[in-house]
Amino acid sequence: MPQERLRFGELTIDVAERRVTCAGRDVALAPKAHDVLAYLTRHAGHLVSKQDLLDAIWPDAFVEEGILAVHISALRKALADDPRAPRYIQTVSKSGYRFLGSDGSRTSVGTGADTDRARRADVYELVGQGRRLLLSSKFSNLPEARRLLESAIALDAAYAPAHAVLALVQCARVELRQVQPAAGFAEAKASALRALGLDDESVDARVALGAVLMLSEWDWSGAERSFQRALELSPHHTQARLLYGRLLDAIGQTDDGLAMKLRALEDDPFSPAVHLAIALSYWHQRRFDDTIRWARKTLELDASHLLAREFLAGAYWAMGDFDRHMTENLAHAATFGVSAEALDPLRERYAAEGRAGVLRMSLEQAAAGPGFPEAQLALVHGELGNLDEAMAHLERAIEGRDPCLVDLAVAPQWDSLRAHPGFGRCLAHVGLAR
Repeated sequence: MPQERLRFGELTIDVAERRVTCAGRDVALAPKAHDVLAYLTRHAGHLVSKQDLLDAIWPDAFVEEGILAVHISALRKALADDPRAPRYIQTVSKSGYRFLGSDGSRTSVGTGADTDRARRADVYELVGQGRRLLLSSKFSNLPEARRLLESAIALDAAYAPAHAVLALVQCARVELRQVQPAAGFAEAKASALRALGLDDESVDARVALGAVLMLSEWDWSGAERSFQRALELSPHHTQARLLYGRLLDAIGQTDDGLAMKLRALEDDPFSPAVHLAIALSYWHQRRFDDTIRWARKTLELDASHLLAREFLAGAYWAMGDFDRHMTENLAHAATFGVSAEALDPLRERYAAEGRAGVLRMSLEQAAAGPGFPEAQLALVHGELGNLDEAMAHLERAIEGRDPCLVDLAVAPQWDSLRAHPGFGRCLAHVGLAR
């Protein structure tokens, strides 16, 4: 039978046969412990992060990080490896693990089976890396996430999670305005349907379809069924919980939405994406002090997180603290790479005319050239009291399927328009109720 063998002194791992020997004796291992050992030995001498291990060994599910400690402990016991003076597995505090047998060798017997297995491992790693970049919720990480997932698909076009995570990346790129909604959502839907066609029980495929139905088609019941099925298949799937929580927020069940996100926090307590999602729930509930608190928690985990700083700025705006709102906006722009000199006109306009002057400056910039989203123009006109103009822009944003309108029924930024007679019609177009 074709097989791959990894040898490190007295230790031999026969990957295909799932057999481990040490000093001539067979070592009994649970299946996942064997997989962890094989992965570590393939990367012998190099630090392997805990997240890399989780993504490689459990590519289709979100599991608690603590499961790694369980398997590492079992491996050490089976290999008689003292953690205080390890021969094989070294723990790198707060980072991961390193297999110390850097003098090992790899031998193969057979034709292409070992190559196929190596390719499969590469696919798992690429999808795991793409998933991590997506869950960072950072604008700058999305193009690289897309590249990694396309590389995974090139290696194995039949691996459903690769297509599904690519669909989620494309949805995120539309939301962050890296691509236009029509093209971006069409690609996302094609990838999600491809994933489902390959494996209709893939958790990632169900999550991806739910995201497309929610963000681009405003099919609330269809999206809810998809998220619920994903959570039946994998009750601890972080993205499923976050997206389902967002849907519950959008349809007005904000307490349930927050509870769903807090359950995601229990399983993934160090995720900036989870913290930011909780901040969004508090924003919808108009609990702005809590919005600020959770946005700051996000920045503690990732100081360069642009969306967290936007949430801070938004909360200060909603509280009427325009000075701090401007401070956070300037910090946001600087983090984005805008020079201090380029921001001087904005500072001067604010100093001379206050918040209203900044809004008028936005309209002047929009008139000077294309590029301002219709939804943003609706918000600016609404805040200035130009309600009919605001409604016209909002209607065009609906025609363009702007994904930010998912939150139209609950988000505070739309409060200036809620009393307008046309606002109810806009909600109906999005499939939402007042």
